Amino acid sequence: MLKMDKICAGYGDLKVLFDVSLEINEGEVVALVGSNGAGKTTLLRTISGEVIPTSGSINWMGQELTEMPENKRAINGIAHIPQGRGILASLSIKDNLLLGTYTKRTKPRRGELLEKVLQMFPILKERLNFPAGSLSGGQQQMLAIARAMMMAPKLLILDEPSLGLAPVVVDDVYRTLDIMKREGSSMLVIEQNLTKALSISDRGYVLETGHMQMTGPSRELLNNKDIQRAYLGI
Repeated sequence: MLKMDKICAGYGDLKVLFDVSLEINEGEVVALVGSNGAGKTTLLRTISGEVIPTSGSINWMGQELTEMPENKRAINGIAHIPQGRGILASLSIKDNLLLGTYTKRTKPRRGELLEKVLQMFPILKERLNFPAGSLSGGQQQMLAIARAMMMAPKLLILDEPSLGLAPVVVDDVYRTLDIMKREGSSMLVIEQNLTKALSISDRGYVLETGHMQMTGPSRELLNNKDIQRAYLGI
């Protein structure tokens, strides 16, 4: 579905990613974990088009992404939820959701998609006409996920979905992601919370200082002694 091959990228003279390769198959949940500053968000921005790589290739369902504009990547089915969620606080919850259906592919399905996400997120249905800014942090994360689902994405990328949330709220978010996984959603989950990310994913990648250090089935990575020492203090 998505294949990054030896991507190098950064910001001007600051090099952040070094020969990074990654693959995501259809219907698969992949976790990208690493400490703060490892380059995880830069990798996401390279996929979505905010950062242009200096070398390497990104193949998306047979198309080369590196020269494709950001908006075309979204139209072609790549949706990402950035850190901070990116909701529009002064708009209603409903208007935030409808912003996800701006493409020719999704506009005719607006009613169907809205009904589907409101079934998945009943708390949003109850407060549909309230300002999005009136939601709690966890509810705003749910809104961000729901708005991305309104795009009917082929791949959903989540950047630190647990960031700034209380542990009990993080559990709620990951329960929602698990439901989406069981329904066949393809996801790339970028996290510092290694345990949560690997518990929901099929495979994982470990990124450190811009280099891909390790990859494998999520269960194997969770049980890896080096990873337990580095990230879990075990």
